Amino acid sequence: QVQLVESGGGLVQAGGSLRLSCAASGSIFSFVDMGWYRQTPGKQRELVAGITRGGSTNYADSVKDRFTMSRDNAKNMVYLRMNDLKPEDTAVYYCRMATILGHEYWGQGTQVTVSS
Repeated sequence: QVQLVESGGGLVQAGGSLRLSCAASGSIFSFVDMGWYRQTPGKQRELVAGITRGGSTNYADSVKDRFTMSRDNAKNMVYLRMNDLKPEDTAVYYCRMATILGHEYWGQGTQVTVSS
């Protein structure tokens, strides 16, 4: 059973920074792709950043040059460093795991609120 637990969300002023963390259980972490998604009320969940098992990253245009995703396979962790936060970054942020067999798992989400 895979479990993902996000942490690090909170309230921050515009221009500030936060680092989200996602802890994954299980022994397959090195072989999976990971992603950070976010969702606001009434909107679909959207991809913020992704990182492959090989370490390649991709970002939504809206967060490029401000957010950095990384992973630590030894600790079964992924991170999302968010700099220069804007009010429009306010959302619930979710961690997602995608296996090579096509299974996906989600965390429970962590709230990020950016005040103007």
